[in-house]
Amino acid sequence: MNFLMLLLVCFRALRRNAMRSLLTALGVVIGVAAVITTLGIGHGARSQIEEQVNRLGQNVILVFPGSQSLGGVSAGGGTVNTLTVEDALAIRDEIPEITAASPEVRSQRQVAYGNRNWFTRIYGQSADYLHIRQWPMEAGRMFSEEDVARATKVAVVGQTLVEELFEGANPVGETIRVQGMPLEIIGVLDRKGMSLMGSVQDDIVLIPYSTAFRYVSGRTHAMVINIQVLSDEYMDIARAKISDLLRERHRLRPEQPDDFTIQTQEEVARTATETSRTMTILLGSIAGISLFVGGIGIMNIMLVSVTERTREIGIRVAVGARTRDILGQFLLEALLLSCLGGLLGILLGFGVSTLIAHHAGWAVSVSVGAVFSSFVFSAAVGIFFGYYPARKAARLNPIEALRYE
Repeated sequence: MNFLMLLLVCFRALRRNAMRSLLTALGVVIGVAAVITTLGIGHGARSQIEEQVNRLGQNVILVFPGSQSLGGVSAGGGTVNTLTVEDALAIRDEIPEITAASPEVRSQRQVAYGNRNWFTRIYGQSADYLHIRQWPMEAGRMFSEEDVARATKVAVVGQTLVEELFEGANPVGETIRVQGMPLEIIGVLDRKGMSLMGSVQDDIVLIPYSTAFRYVSGRTHAMVINIQVLSDEYMDIARAKISDLLRERHRLRPEQPDDFTIQTQEEVARTATETSRTMTILLGSIAGISLFVGGIGIMNIMLVSVTERTREIGIRVAVGARTRDILGQFLLEALLLSCLGGLLGILLGFGVSTLIAHHAGWAVSVSVGAVFSSFVFSAAVGIFFGYYPARKAARLNPIEALRYE
């Protein structure tokens, strides 16, 4: 029997029990749809994280303060004031691989304009901050080194402040108040979106760090130092030199641990993607189990089909069908069921992914590789779980089969 004839026989057998065939394939449909949706969510999350990391700027290194230990118990990073403005300036001026550095001090304050007010984050930064973050301006200008040196009362605001305090109007030249202190708005930041930690980056006011130290935060030390390296190839060299310079400036002995923490852009990205990767593996495993259960359903129905068609098998063998013909027929039926389930599962997976992206607002990206892998896996499930029923059918004794009622 040639392959075309065998295919026609299989289609006729499946069509005779169309509803049962569809229900049998349903397990594979759900499994493939779950795999595609899960991988789409995971891939979309990774793409979103990569995009957010790129928004941090190119070749960025972050330096955080160290931690203090009380009775052998560490209080965690940032619990001691070990970083100064002078540290940031020394990093910028003494390490040739560094192009810019910005000491950062943060606080949360109520900002008022007229009869409106908004609780937001106030960031004290240097004039290099937007260059480090590659954050363009929508209107106005960034404050200058002279503004930093003079602790000028000026501010650059994000889009959230523009919407909440000025109802979308251009605020450049207007004056806002923070703790009763007037700040002239000299610039508006372009829209940035969400950060890696899920916060709205546009909900921000930038002021010179000297102004923040003197009038807003009450702090005397930097909370973070943002650093930009000349190029990617100098990242490791720059990191080592930053560590050596800070240890020297902080007068740390060789046996003493660092009182600061250095993180590169890639390390921040790895930390952010770890949770996403773990959840993708977990959900993918559950989806794989559902596909496995679908395969068991195919095997179960094929065994039932072999029992129901025992007499038919005996007649076919009696008129000349070979063992491999019987084996091929039932194996092909199982393969057709799983492939049908795979195709329907792909369509369902695309549909569910689109609905999730549209209604939940999640970043979902279904790749061609995920679709191809899911289809191949569904076909493999059909072959694996269809082989035993097909082998059982092929090994039936034709005399006993003809006597079967």
